[in-house]
Amino acid sequence: MTTQAATHMSDPLPHRTVDAVVVGGGAAGLNGAIMLARSRRSVVVVDDGRPRNAPADGDLRFTITLADGRTVTARRVLVATGLRDVLPDVPGLSRHWGQAVVHCPYCHGWEVRDEPIGVLGGSAASVHQAFLFRQLTDDLVFLTRGVTLDADTRVRFGARDIRVVDTPVAEVVTDADGTLAGVRLIDGEVVSRRVLVVGTTMQARTDGLEGLRLPREDLPDGKGRRFVAGTAGATAVPGVWVAGNVTDPTAQVGASAAAGALAGAHINALLAAADTDAALAAHAVAGRA
Repeated sequence: MTTQAATHMSDPLPHRTVDAVVVGGGAAGLNGAIMLARSRRSVVVVDDGRPRNAPADGDLRFTITLADGRTVTARRVLVATGLRDVLPDVPGLSRHWGQAVVHCPYCHGWEVRDEPIGVLGGSAASVHQAFLFRQLTDDLVFLTRGVTLDADTRVRFGARDIRVVDTPVAEVVTDADGTLAGVRLIDGEVVSRRVLVVGTTMQARTDGLEGLRLPREDLPDGKGRRFVAGTAGATAVPGVWVAGNVTDPTAQVGASAAAGALAGAHINALLAAADTDAALAAHAVAGRA
């Protein structure tokens, strides 16, 4: 059995049935594909940078239509499209996302250490973020943005020299050179900051996947939505697995890679069982002939 990996949308892709299609070329998807390919499974990886694929279910045969109209049929599907972060609705914030606007102390904290940091409130999780980022800088401001801080939290903030600003935020201010300068409050005051910490709403990437009708569920505390997964990423839809941030939004790269590998191994094991069942059936038919 040959192994085929379609990593470029321009590659020739004759229509045939393969063992698995992996939708999403991130850590989870590629590791799942590797596990399957190393077991000599035919695999197609579909990823265009912004997943827009449209799989359709069909009795353990799945037809995936690509953006350019080509199709591929697969015996199994692994969805590893990841997630997208929905930022707080603050004017000027999105232009700095991933640079001076960050969300995770473990992903970005070391790179922004010792900078003047502002934590944008708006959720209960933002209080937790403040304590974590305080470990990385002595200059931390908490902008409540509607979060009600109880007396105990304010005392704890005070003990850690975390300044609290209750005045609502109007916009993010950018310097002439394009760097983040701080936030402007509704009373006109500018709180100078070089880094802003935000809590995002995490939404599984579902574009093009509607035909699979995969079950989804809300994350706690209004943090977003994810695909529901069971053992090794198996879903309630027979023949479909999910892995990585699409089902575990808080997973970092290592955990996503491990989840993809586990899903790939699980798919391969079930394909092996199905191949054996088919061989036995064929043998029985031949014996009666």
